[in-house]
Amino acid sequence: MSGVHIRPMRPEDYDAVYALWMTSPNMGFNNLDDSREGVERLLRRNPDTCFVALGDDGLAGVILAGQDGRRGYIYHMAVAEAHRRQGVGAALLDRCLDALKNAGINKVALLVFKYNAAGNAFWEKQGFTVREDVAYRNRELRKLIRIDT
Repeated sequence: MSGVHIRPMRPEDYDAVYALWMTSPNMGFNNLDDSREGVERLLRRNPDTCFVALGDDGLAGVILAGQDGRRGYIYHMAVAEAHRRQGVGAALLDRCLDALKNAGINKVALLVFKYNAAGNAFWEKQGFTVREDVAYRNRELRKLIRIDT
């Protein structure tokens, strides 16, 4: 991870983060939560749990996470192709998990598409397990337009 440093994400990072997301395969986004306004709302509510990794060539990676006082949730994590397999993802995750622990959070959840083999391998290597005893359910309160990469 030479030459890469991690800092809290700021609203002005949005354009670079969105561009990285759109080049990261097998991820899912939507037009509201992942819009500039949606991400800025997340950053206001969770200023200490979202991070960017910056390299000499710009954005190397990003992790968006939050907490509700009881559980932590990782919403999106992406690492630029040129920085993969160099410890950037693990470093971003460690920084995020430390922030969540410092906030008193004891458990973290995330969603990964089943067909995202690289993502699932990463999360398994990081100690995240698959729950076979739950069914994920959701309900849209506003019409969302899905954006899959």
